[in-house]
Parts: sequence; structure tokens; C-alpha cells
Amino acid sequence: GASSQPKAPPGALMFHHQQAYCLAPFDLIKVRLQNQTEPRAQPGSPPPRYQGPVHCAASIFREEGPRGLFRGAWALTLRDTPTVGIYFITYEGLCRQYTPEGQNPSSATVLVAGGFAGIASWVAATPLDVIKSRMQMDGLRRRVYQGMLDCMVSSIRQEGLGVFFRGVTINSARAFPVNAVTFLSYEYLLRWWG
Repeated sequence: GASSQPKAPPGALMFHHQQAYCLAPFDLIKVRLQNQTEPRAQPGSPPPRYQGPVHCAASIFREEGPRGLFRGAWALTLRDTPTVGIYFITYEGLCRQYTPEGQNPSSATVLVAGGFAGIASWVAATPLDVIKSRMQMDGLRRRVYQGMLDCMVSSIRQEGLGVFFRGVTINSARAFPVNAVTFLSYEYLLRWWG
């Protein structure tokens, strides 16, 4: 019944807040490695800036200091913490809406609710994801932004509000199947271990 549906209590949100901040250096390293644009296979071309994750972390620490490893951390934390709530509220609301009282949600309901929960969370997350990524890339060559607010204002001035929804379509297209299967797996495991 309704008790099998996941909840997002305030304690879980606080834990996720701390987790997001602590994992920020890993996300920063991932973004920096993904955005390397130096050609790799051409003879005479410069080597990539980073040779791998450890070299990337060491380079950031050496060139930008310990705080450099947390560049974009607040944007990541602000992106992830509220979207966890949106994720579970959407899932629970849709399951409740389309499940008869006293019954478990059907597999179809779980798939659709999980998929739309993923989309809802990414639509909410995308503006801060854009800011996070820009903050993380800032400092690679030279500092452009003084902080999150400066990044947001500069981005709006230069590119308009639409800049904050770049990638929302692909994130949503990915989010639907991933989260549909995630919640279906969760519900099946709950019933199996029940």
C-alpha cells in the first residue's frame, strides 16, 4: 500500500545536502575531464591538460588551492537538495492519484510515476545545473565569475533566460526511462523482501 512508497523526510534532505557538498570535488573533476577539448591523437598536438582524475584533482589543488576543488559546490548542493524532494513528491503524488485505495501501484503506474518524477526533478534542476557547470569550468583558464549570483546575472545578460534550460530536453529524455526502471526495481524489491 501507501507505506511501500518512498518518503523524503527532512532528515533525508539534510543528509542529501551534506552528501552533495562532500561529493562536489568528484563532480568537478568529472566535468573538467569531460570538457577537455585538446585533440589527443594528432601528432604534434599538445597533450590533454589532465592525464586522468588524480592528475586533475592535483592540478586543481595546486593551481586553484583547496577551495578550487569545491568550485560550484553550492550550485550542486542547491541543485540536488530540493530536487530530491520534488522527485519523491512527484512519484508519491502520481502513485496515489492512479492507485485504488488500499492497493499497491501497478507496474504501469510505477513506471509512469517514476519516469515523470525523474523529468520533474531535472526540469527543476537544470537551471542550477547550468550554473554549476559554468562555475566548475570557471578557473580552468581564468576566473570569469565572482560567485553563483554573478554567474547567473552574467549568463542572463549575455544569453537570456533560455540559457538556464539548455540540456533540459536531453536530461528529461534520459530521466524518464532511468527513473521509471529505478522505481519499478525499488517496488519489486520491496514486495520481494516484504
